[in-house]
Amino acid sequence: MKTTTTMLGLLLGLSAPALAQGLETYAEFPKDTPPGNIAIAPDGRMFMSVHEFYGHALRIVEVKPDGSTTPYPTDAWAHAPQEDGDGLNGVLGLQVDREGILWMLDGQGENQTGRIVGWDTNTETLHAIHYIGQPAARPTSFLNDLAVDREHGAIYISDTGDGANSAIIVVDLDTGRARRVLEGSQFTVPEDTPMIIDGREVKLGGNPAKIGINPITVDPTNTWVYFAPMTANSMYRVRTTDLLDTDLSDADLANRVERYGDKVTSDGSTVDTAGNVYITAMTDNAIGVTKADGTYEVLYQSDEDLPWPDGFAMGVDGFVYATINELHRSPVLNGGEDASLGTYRIVRFPALSATVSGR
Repeated sequence: MKTTTTMLGLLLGLSAPALAQGLETYAEFPKDTPPGNIAIAPDGRMFMSVHEFYGHALRIVEVKPDGSTTPYPTDAWAHAPQEDGDGLNGVLGLQVDREGILWMLDGQGENQTGRIVGWDTNTETLHAIHYIGQPAARPTSFLNDLAVDREHGAIYISDTGDGANSAIIVVDLDTGRARRVLEGSQFTVPEDTPMIIDGREVKLGGNPAKIGINPITVDPTNTWVYFAPMTANSMYRVRTTDLLDTDLSDADLANRVERYGDKVTSDGSTVDTAGNVYITAMTDNAIGVTKADGTYEVLYQSDEDLPWPDGFAMGVDGFVYATINELHRSPVLNGGEDASLGTYRIVRFPALSATVSGR
């Protein structure tokens, strides 16, 4: 199942981008299993959400070492609920913490409240459910991704919202309390930049796709949360202790946000022990990195091999794993038509520094 992805080309000039040569294809998937995000447990088990933009019934799978998949956590939980039974409505973000709890962000929709579902991958039992209702959520909320901080017993959610009200939602895992912070701030709302992929401007709901906060990750020491709007040229960070300080006003919190460095329009993110923030640069068909000195660098690029890189997970083997899913060709972002070619895969590459996932 594991092959090497290569791309031929000439490196011309001092600023020529890195090619996809050396990027490894870890697993490939059929048309009915377009990947969303991935999560890797401390024991190496891998889990993947099936992207809801393609309209398939399956929500979550476990990816086996041979690349095959099985519904997860159970067949019932891996599909939409039947009345009040087990099941997931639609999962994008997911992460396994250091205790082996798989946290799945089950987004809100018509007549359904967003929630975080925690599943114990050790005992294969339900661990917890935290609901994200109003006022922490808004009627226009789109719960996109999450970062788990077990050091402080918290989960940080990127709520893309309608763009104008994009925000971070902070969830206390001990009390279940959810708070909305940095709503409508310069750090969470999109910049006025068109999202152009393969020469076409991507549209969402008939309008140009300019999308607020999406990438969010916490560092391995649980000291900093890194985040950014999808449509933006800056990566930001804020201390976890500041996000958790309920005495800070939103204005005070905003004053503690730092611009970390440059980036391009991007979807997912993760960070290693050296402060390298990896991003899936889907408008460039690339995987890049915002370094600790604030500079941005393309690591891998291929129009053919990397159509919309999406989510990341840090492996226990020192590799960074990323999903590829052609999302700009999905019905939701392509005028209702599925134009995908079936380039659905997980790729991996060595982390730039020795890495232990922040959980």
